[in-house]
Amino acid sequence: MNFSERRPWFFLLSLLVILPGIVFLILAPGLNPGIDFTGGSSITMQFPEGAGANQKAIREKLQAIGYPESTVQNLGNSTIDGERYDLFFLRTKTLDETKKDVLVATLNDQYSPEQPNTLLSFDLVSAVIAQETVINACWAVLAATIGIFFYVWWAFRKVPRPIRYGLAAIVALLHDTLIVVGIFAILGYFLDTEVNTMFLIALLTVIGYSVNDTIVVFDKIRENVMTYTNRPFPEVVNLSISETMGRSLNTSFTLLVTLLALLLFGGATIREFLYVLIIGVIAGTYSSIAIATQVLVSWDQKTIGKLISS
Repeated sequence: MNFSERRPWFFLLSLLVILPGIVFLILAPGLNPGIDFTGGSSITMQFPEGAGANQKAIREKLQAIGYPESTVQNLGNSTIDGERYDLFFLRTKTLDETKKDVLVATLNDQYSPEQPNTLLSFDLVSAVIAQETVINACWAVLAATIGIFFYVWWAFRKVPRPIRYGLAAIVALLHDTLIVVGIFAILGYFLDTEVNTMFLIALLTVIGYSVNDTIVVFDKIRENVMTYTNRPFPEVVNLSISETMGRSLNTSFTLLVTLLALLLFGGATIREFLYVLIIGVIAGTYSSIAIATQVLVSWDQKTIGKLISS
C-alpha cells in the first residue's frame, strides 16, 4: 500500500476528528473540571467490617443524596480494640459543617447505626491548591514534550536532518493529545464527564505510548534509509510502515483487550482513566503510521506549505 500517496486523506481524517473537539473547547465550557481542579472536601471514615460498606455502595448512596461527583477510595482495614473496620476516603464538593454532618449521619445510619462515631478526619481542599495542581500538570506535560523532542533528535542523529524526526514526533504527540482532550470536552458537554488528576496521569501515559509507537516506525525508517540509499524517501517510508504495521497493530490490539477488560470489571473509580488510555492507544497507533511518518514525507517532498495553503 502506498501510504505516502494517501497522506492528504490521513491529514483530512485527523482534522475531521480534531476539529469538533476544538470547537467544544472554545465555544462550549470546555473541559469539565472535577474536584481535584476546583477544590472540595475530603472525608476519612471507618465502618465495621461486614456492614456492607464498599466503594460502589457508598458512591451510590452519595449520588442518591445529591453528591454524584464524589469519589470513593478504599483505604483497607484497621483493627481497633479487637474490632476490624473498613476505611474509606471520600472526596466531594465543598461542604460546610451542616452539610458535612448530614452526609456523615446518612452514612452512619446506613452502615454503622450502633457505632455512629465513624468520622476520622475532615479537610477542605482550597481552589488555590487545585489551581497549583493544574499549573504543575501543565509544566509536567511541557517538560515531557521537550524531553521527548531532544531525545528523538539525539537518537536519530546519524540520519540526514534528524531534527525533523523530533519535530514529527511532537506533531504526532500533539495530534493524540488534541484528540483525547477534544473528545473529553465533548463528553463533558453531553455526559457531564469530569477531568481530574487521573486524567492528567492517563494523558502523560498516552504521550509516552504514542512516542514509543512512533519511534518503532522511525527506527525502521532509519534502518531502511541506510540500507536502500538509492530509493526515494517516500518508498522507504512505505516499506518501513509495511514492515512494522503488524507489530504495531498486534501490540495495540493486545493492550486494548486488557483495557476493555479493566473497563468492564475494574469499577467506576478508574473509568475515566481507562477512557483516556483507550482513546489514546487508538489515536497513537494511527498517528505513528498516518501522521508522524507522513509529516516526514511532506517535509522531504516540500509539500507541507502546499497542504497548509490548500
